[in-house]
Amino acid sequence: MFRQLKNCHNVDDLRLLAKQRLPGPIFHYIDGAADDEVTYRRNTSAFEDCDLVPNVLAGVENIDMSVTVMGQKLDLPIFCSPTALQRLFHHDGERAVAKAAEKFGTMFGVSALGTVTLKEIGDIISTPKLFQFYFHKDRGLNDAMVERAQAANFNALALTVDTITGGNRERDLYTGFTSPPKLTLKSLLSFAIHPGWALNYFFGEAFELAELKDFVQQGSNVSVSIGDYFANMLDQSMSWSDAEALKARWGGPFCLKGIMSVADAKKAVDIGADAIMISNHGGRQLDGSRSPFDQISEISDAVGDKIDVILDGGIRRGTHVLKAIAAGAKACSGGRMYLYSLAAAGQPGVEKALGNLKAEIQRDMKLLGVTSISQIDRNMLRYRTR
Repeated sequence: MFRQLKNCHNVDDLRLLAKQRLPGPIFHYIDGAADDEVTYRRNTSAFEDCDLVPNVLAGVENIDMSVTVMGQKLDLPIFCSPTALQRLFHHDGERAVAKAAEKFGTMFGVSALGTVTLKEIGDIISTPKLFQFYFHKDRGLNDAMVERAQAANFNALALTVDTITGGNRERDLYTGFTSPPKLTLKSLLSFAIHPGWALNYFFGEAFELAELKDFVQQGSNVSVSIGDYFANMLDQSMSWSDAEALKARWGGPFCLKGIMSVADAKKAVDIGADAIMISNHGGRQLDGSRSPFDQISEISDAVGDKIDVILDGGIRRGTHVLKAIAAGAKACSGGRMYLYSLAAAGQPGVEKALGNLKAEIQRDMKLLGVTSISQIDRNMLRYRTR
């Protein structure tokens, strides 16, 4: 069945439209995860372990969905988490996501492995921007990325802490996915049967990792898997003292992305971080680890009064957002939920994804009997299992 954007009413619909448009290796890079992908599936299925308990007769004509995270007011309680390689999925890449996020008044996270410069993103949107930082062995590169994010007026910086080495992404091994894509007999066939994607990729703007190309060839001019990039280019000696020094150098709102334990959440507070993203990298690193939703309550109970706690990953529905907030999250973020839509239709696709979620959150808040995010609390949850 050939799908159209107007008939995409949820993330799964957008996923199928992306699968139609993308060559196999590119689609499976977005869609895949580590090992047996148990954690990837758990990230979403964990929300099924509890139920919402609504109130009624609450006067819910006017709904306020806004939240404040890292000092930034967002019109939605969910934002676009930083993801790599976006111009592989659609030729507009980060430009499309940035403009869609601005239209919905939410934050856009830009990856260090992004394909559009930080300066350009800073020039085209005025809404909140988060730069996601990978700690490279090359300290000159690290310093340059901080300086460029500061010059582009990014509002916050997130250090990713769960990529000390690459996860075992077996789908990428089967498909031969690399950045940039390698031209093989198998991949050429896949490119040929997706001519729309292929024409844009081969004859459009040259693909590159915009902030890294001046320092490393891997990923822009030399094909490499993302797992190998993490294993070989990132600094495996990174420590809490490095994170604290990066926070001081940045000088603005600072977040750690990839926190999963109470002990690490407390350390994040100790070094003065403003926020933590409870995340397992979309199940793409340590398979068999807990889902963010599994951990959000105990982490929020431990540090939620001292630091902004963000649930990152697994979001597919507005009710998932509300459950996460009820469990203790200040806000949520997600990657695949907008990457499928970017691949499906560029900026209109991302707008469709965010519009779907906004409509769901608004409707579900009314059905839950609340008029603002601050009214959602643990009393509105009942857990089936633990």
